[in-house]
Amino acid sequence: MASAAAPRPLHARSEELLLEVAADVLAARPQASMAEIAAAAGVSRATLYRTFPNREALLERMAVAALAEAGRRLDDSHLDAVPCEEAVARAARALLSVGSRYAVLNGAAGPVDEAAAERIGAPLRRLVQRGQAEGALRADVPAEWLLQMWGGLLRAGLRIAGEGAGVEDAAASVTTLFLEGAGARG
Repeated sequence: MASAAAPRPLHARSEELLLEVAADVLAARPQASMAEIAAAAGVSRATLYRTFPNREALLERMAVAALAEAGRRLDDSHLDAVPCEEAVARAARALLSVGSRYAVLNGAAGPVDEAAAERIGAPLRRLVQRGQAEGALRADVPAEWLLQMWGGLLRAGLRIAGEGAGVEDAAASVTTLFLEGAGARG
């Protein structure tokens, strides 16, 4: 009989719950106050401020959570197990879903955890390189350029998803535009 994993400390679970609520509140209303976030979480402002001393600390921790979630979603998308075109679509859906949830962070400048960012960048880079090697993506454009262009489309997709298009439609548009522009020439 396998033993159950050790439970996470209460503080870690509480922080995760506060981050989830904050992400939901700030996705709906980016200018929401810490008091509004605390109320939505069902905790006092003092409790919220003990966990996150200020809004900046909350946003920094949300950025870490967003990168971790994006990495998990890309892992769960099994990009290496499907043809390049399907992998591009899966990656776009995964990233736009996370980006929509953490919309308050879009365009925010701040310290970036390079290791966490690479957890997202590495599978996308491998996907583009695989697509080039298989002839599905243009090989006459450097892989890094394709990644930067795809990133621009994803950022635009986040904006249009936030303006009411929704994640699925935005992801479909990003995927189509990227593959039509980056697709191998016949």
